[in-house]
Amino acid sequence: MIDPRDENFTVGVVGAGIMGQGIAQVCLAGGMNVILHDVREGAAEEGLAAVFKRLARLVEKGRLENRDLAQMRGHAIAASGLDDFGACHLVVEAVFEDLDLKQRVFGEIEDAVPEDCVIASNTSSILISSIARICRNRGRIAGLHFFNPVPLMQLVEVIRGPETRPEVIDFLVAAGKRMGRTPVVARDAPGFIVNFGGRAYVTEAMRIIHERVAGPAEIDAIMRDCGHFRMGPCELMDLTGVDVNYPVSRIIYHGYDDEPRLKTSFPHRALMESGRFGRKVGRGNYVYDTDGRMIHPPSPDFTTENAAADRVALVEPTDALTGFAAEIGLATAEDDGAIPLLAAPLGEDCTALAARTGCDFRRLVAVDLGADHSKRVTVMAAPGADEALRDGVCARIISAGRAVTLVKDSPGFVAQRIRAMIANLGCEMAQIGIAAPEEIDLALRLGLNYPLGPLELAAEMGPENVLAILERMQAITGEDRYRPSQWLRRRALLGLDISTPD
Repeated sequence: MIDPRDENFTVGVVGAGIMGQGIAQVCLAGGMNVILHDVREGAAEEGLAAVFKRLARLVEKGRLENRDLAQMRGHAIAASGLDDFGACHLVVEAVFEDLDLKQRVFGEIEDAVPEDCVIASNTSSILISSIARICRNRGRIAGLHFFNPVPLMQLVEVIRGPETRPEVIDFLVAAGKRMGRTPVVARDAPGFIVNFGGRAYVTEAMRIIHERVAGPAEIDAIMRDCGHFRMGPCELMDLTGVDVNYPVSRIIYHGYDDEPRLKTSFPHRALMESGRFGRKVGRGNYVYDTDGRMIHPPSPDFTTENAAADRVALVEPTDALTGFAAEIGLATAEDDGAIPLLAAPLGEDCTALAARTGCDFRRLVAVDLGADHSKRVTVMAAPGADEALRDGVCARIISAGRAVTLVKDSPGFVAQRIRAMIANLGCEMAQIGIAAPEEIDLALRLGLNYPLGPLELAAEMGPENVLAILERMQAITGEDRYRPSQWLRRRALLGLDISTPD
């Protein structure tokens, strides 16, 4: 195989849609020769025209030189057929996500290219082994999964099929770097790294909505303000499209033989079946105008006219809980049978905490201190709680300059649940060898804009805390959905760094 850094390196792209155009653009930006083909007559020419229109805008913005654009034009060809691919060193297939179609295209590519040409699929959901099954030379078949929009998304997943030769992976990593991307190497498995690892963020939010613990606005605000995510899971769903993320969730769930940790919930299906796909149609978890702006989104902030509480008794006091009370101006006192009882449970709901400790559930007010609570505090109480006492604590938090989001009784509140599920899924990916821990973290940061990769998140929360949250949620709900990964369990119990290899 030729060195991908060679000045004559040539890439064929099959499929001139948005993804194919983006792949062609980053190849041209990397100084490669590009041959673009599409089965629809005139589509390749239209695709290249769209690519150069975008590149011309970069010239107007001063981000690309005119001479570089002129050089790129000389490196691009619209092919009339695959017979024009004889000079290709790499071919990237970017056609529709249909196995039969991809197998047929791969068979045609194999007949058209030299034996040392690497053939890669941009598939996001189909196993490379399924595509390669019909190929004569399976050792040169791999995945090269880009993210939309390709020119802006730095990540590319290099997928190793069961028969892919090691030198082919090295070749694709080098090619990806020349395209200006950051390659991560993944095992061939449903969803690869990003689509698999990204399931927990959305599916746990859907479960929280299903249980009526909180609505989309509350969940999104908590994950932005307390979890430091750029977008909450519900607004992210609306952006990517429910018609995209719901089918992908189902494919990956079934691809892992109905693994409970990957299961979504009815509100997700309800959005899909009602056609509420998100911004593109003006309705999803929220309502949007024609420019994609939310129309009158519900406020996630709890308000009350109650007087602020001035004293509380602490249930299972810790340094964090004592410090929080002091920060918001709450004096701590012995329980006199009348004042609010303040707690900061980990993985428990108020009901379980009251049953375990014997404290008065009517006066129990729980705050989530497991994530950033400097801007927003999540508060919950048990069914039948004294609302006046609860609201007095909320009023005290608000008077200290912090927003309050009030949720219903839930093991793990909202942020604990979602963050623990993200961390656990990342640990499970490491356990089954989807990729190395550092590659998993890098892929989720670049591919989904997570503030931390899932194993980094486990390290920040403390592996022992993540394990405790999951074990308590599993015990309370009886669901294997919250079953801790063995990777997490072993490292938490042994006090090891979460990325310690086996």
